[in-house]
Amino acid sequence: MLTVDGHAITVTHPDKLLFPDNGITKGELVDYYRRIAERMLPHVRDRPIHMNRFPNGIGGIAIQQKRIPESFPAWITRATVDLHRGGVITHAVIDNAATLAYLVNYNMVSVHVWQSRTQAPERPDQVVFDLDPASDDFSLVRSTARTLRSLLEKIGLNAFIKTTGSRGLHVVVPISVGPDFETVHLFAEHVAQRLAATDPDRLTTEFIKQKRGGRLFLDVNRNAYAQTAVAPYSVRERRGAPVAMPIEWSELDDDTLRSDTVNVGNVWEWVRDRDDAWKDMDVARRPLPSREEGERPDRSGRRRGLSRQERARR
Repeated sequence: MLTVDGHAITVTHPDKLLFPDNGITKGELVDYYRRIAERMLPHVRDRPIHMNRFPNGIGGIAIQQKRIPESFPAWITRATVDLHRGGVITHAVIDNAATLAYLVNYNMVSVHVWQSRTQAPERPDQVVFDLDPASDDFSLVRSTARTLRSLLEKIGLNAFIKTTGSRGLHVVVPISVGPDFETVHLFAEHVAQRLAATDPDRLTTEFIKQKRGGRLFLDVNRNAYAQTAVAPYSVRERRGAPVAMPIEWSELDDDTLRSDTVNVGNVWEWVRDRDDAWKDMDVARRPLPSREEGERPDRSGRRRGLSRQERARR
């Protein structure tokens, strides 16, 4: 029995192996999330979540769960949102360390969050660019992240970065609440197309994997309504229990950096001498630049404006 934030939580089967190849148990994963909660909570608080659950460990069945069960205790925060296809759905929201511990006992390994908060679920407050490589050449991921940051800074936006614990990097831009998801998604598309045009032999915005031709995919699809991205400090359901870790831009200079560099085994050594790299994200928010609306590159890589008819259709 644990007492976290004044709530009693029974961890059932704490010796259950959630990462069989690494000997990491449910009890150890609960301990990780309890200890990392102080850093993690500012980045997940007030955001509807999507749980990746593994009742028999990461080698077993995976359950992708959005809806909060009715059996969950009343002290866990809820967020009811529109499905945009009729009806509503109620998500759990992680507002304290007790909720993290409870969810891990529910066999949640990783947590994904919305790009908007419960106060304005239809209005995102961040833009996510997922740099998804086609190979193990992480030097291309690192250089692309730098180029993207430069492009964003030129239009007045601040960019933050994290390893995903999977294959690539996420570049995240905090924005002022205001534009809807469609506007933000189109903006992200325009930026990604401009970036791809700078190196079309190695970068692409092609959604269909078979058409990417071994190029790095600039994925902006997490900017659509109700889409999610892995939360900062979340463990991933991969061998080694890698952690999605916010990093400083200067850490891209380390040639040994990989998306899974930080894991449950070395995370405390990693954070011991580092502040939260995203601690200033809220004060770094800027309005989405209106001058970028209605611009995109043509296939030759030149920027051109959308016609009035094209804008109306979109």
